[in-house]
Amino acid sequence: MSPRRSYDQYCSAARALDLVGDRWTLLIVRELLAGPRRYTDLHADLPGVSTDVLASRLKDMEQGGLAVRRRLPPPGAASVYELTARGEQLLPVLQALGAWGEAELGERRPTDAVRAHWFALPLLRALEGEGLVEVSLEEGEFHLQVGAQEGPVYGDGPAPAEAGARLVMDAGTCEAVARGEVSLSDAVRHGRVTVTGEGTPAKLLRQA
Repeated sequence: MSPRRSYDQYCSAARALDLVGDRWTLLIVRELLAGPRRYTDLHADLPGVSTDVLASRLKDMEQGGLAVRRRLPPPGAASVYELTARGEQLLPVLQALGAWGEAELGERRPTDAVRAHWFALPLLRALEGEGLVEVSLEEGEFHLQVGAQEGPVYGDGPAPAEAGARLVMDAGTCEAVARGEVSLSDAVRHGRVTVTGEGTPAKLLRQA
């Protein structure tokens, strides 16, 4: 196997880019922040990536200590990829990058793919407190672990347990929050987001 390319610079930013600077790598991290994922699921939620590139990036992430591949026990009996503790430490990196990129979003283009859970990280930046939050959009449902220090920070579908907060909004409102055009608390105040539940995130939103 040929060695990975390196900038060969004694600089922490360059060393970091040696690991995550290739196209698609950070987006794979975004998907794995939801927890273990099968290769087919990753490919389905990364529209535009070829199977060869995805396989190559996952192999590089394993070699770099960012992800591991393991076999689920029966009856699952499928192989999944998941982030290591080192890989999970990229969450604030992705959050900072996402905040910086808000100004680049603009209106959704006809060619833009979208998945409901892609709004998870922008909403995590907007929520305070700790607890399980369920979000319902026209595109689907997902849930967030607000304040989580390790493990999956979001997931597809309804919350696996009783959520302390539930947010219901339309796609336009969620996109406006993701673009930084309106704060989540302002959207709640103006009736664009319905908040239910007695968890800390819900209470803080209603009090804002």
